[in-house]
Amino acid sequence: MVVDGGSSKAEAFKSMKEWLKETGGYGIIDGGLATELERHGADLNDPLWSAKCLLTSPHLIHTVHLDYLEAGADIISSASYQATIQGFEAKGFSIEKSESLLRKSVEIACEARTTFYDKCKSSSDIADDDKKKMRPILVAASVGSYGAYLADGSEYSGIYGDLITLETLKDFHRRRVQVLAESGADIIAFETIPNKLEAQAFAELLDEGVVKIPGWFSFNSKDGVNVVSGDSIKDCIAIAEACDKVVAVGINCTPPRFIEGLVKEIAKVTRKPILVYPNSGERYDPERKEWVENTGVGNEDFVSYVETWMDAGVSLLGGCCRTTPTTIRAIHKRLVSRRSLFSSSSSSSHH
Repeated sequence: MVVDGGSSKAEAFKSMKEWLKETGGYGIIDGGLATELERHGADLNDPLWSAKCLLTSPHLIHTVHLDYLEAGADIISSASYQATIQGFEAKGFSIEKSESLLRKSVEIACEARTTFYDKCKSSSDIADDDKKKMRPILVAASVGSYGAYLADGSEYSGIYGDLITLETLKDFHRRRVQVLAESGADIIAFETIPNKLEAQAFAELLDEGVVKIPGWFSFNSKDGVNVVSGDSIKDCIAIAEACDKVVAVGINCTPPRFIEGLVKEIAKVTRKPILVYPNSGERYDPERKEWVENTGVGNEDFVSYVETWMDAGVSLLGGCCRTTPTTIRAIHKRLVSRRSLFSSSSSSSHH
């Protein structure tokens, strides 16, 4: 696909398939942001969640992005999942200030990428050849669902009620998506999409032409069969498949044990690259606004799934809630041999 117009960044990132050729056939998405921000001392007990850090401690966000890049992530996502103009306005901010906070989320990620590249260039551990061909890192602008803005757990149910229509959702997201797309990101990550209606709203916004960069669509499931609202995963993926500006599709914020079955279903209805970034498998309690300890899998178990997911057709993988740079480092390690096989087979096919 070709991105029309846009910044030079957007010009550089034309197609996920082309980008994957440069990364050895597989790309690594970062892990959980909130978990890491809390580990660094941030207090996220607020409806604005990680977006709160944009106000109080942007340096911590920069640090976490850098931690993920150093762990081997090829894609870092901005701290804007729960950041909405409406949410900031409810806190008393003007529209201008709200929009500048959205921009700031992407700018921090872009700065972290620059910091990482500068560190690589000045590092004595890196051979000169490697400095020339530093890996292409993408910044994804994260867009959470309408349910994430409500902060009542409805992104885990997908039930918005009859009053919420396609137009309501498009109007809710339009300006936010536009601002994020113009902030220097390479791609928009539409994440934790809980139902078909919201997927349709995002697809129509991309088709309207107000957004000059591509997007990916990622859904969540709690039964391993449908998305959380009960809508069929195939129906949801079909919406993304029909939209040219969607360059990858998949699943996030879902327990690891469900991933393989969902990916096999997705593979039947898409020709786009498939991405997965599951959570640790722990259960979230929306009443108490906390994760239930010991309901998930440890890092080793999480990473043991990686081969299976790649065999099922996944080419972009990372972690969501409760995963850490340790998870990403372990995924990176698992990918080394796959990537070298990909590189040697593609170079031999060029002869």
